[in-house]
Amino acid sequence: MKLHHIGVAVTNLDEAIARHAKVGLKLVHRETVPSQQVEVAFVGERPWIELVAGTHPESGVSQFIAKRGPGQHHLAFAVPSIIEELARQEHAGARLIDKEARPGAWGHMVAFLHPKDQGGVLIELVEERH
Repeated sequence: MKLHHIGVAVTNLDEAIARHAKVGLKLVHRETVPSQQVEVAFVGERPWIELVAGTHPESGVSQFIAKRGPGQHHLAFAVPSIIEELARQEHAGARLIDKEARPGAWGHMVAFLHPKDQGGVLIELVEERH
């Protein structure tokens, strides 16, 4: 697995994009991801920084911010086959937040591993769809 992006939870996406632009990280992609109730913006170069803002108070990111405040949310790793990787992770004893992949940004398929099994870090698996 290779690092795909670092997810950072933010309260205001426009302000976060502007803040990152000041240090030279250009906006690469922005979209709303309904399946996760978030709006995201990717800045910089691969591995990107994904700025993530909740679009609903009940979204996982909104709850994360309410509990912990803005900041690092997850690490995302590119995998060749998300189905195979989820099976491998489950066989290895990892707790899966998603037993099946769901649509993520850029049309990629994503799934998350529970942070309690990863030293407190939420892990996202990303199968790129081109």
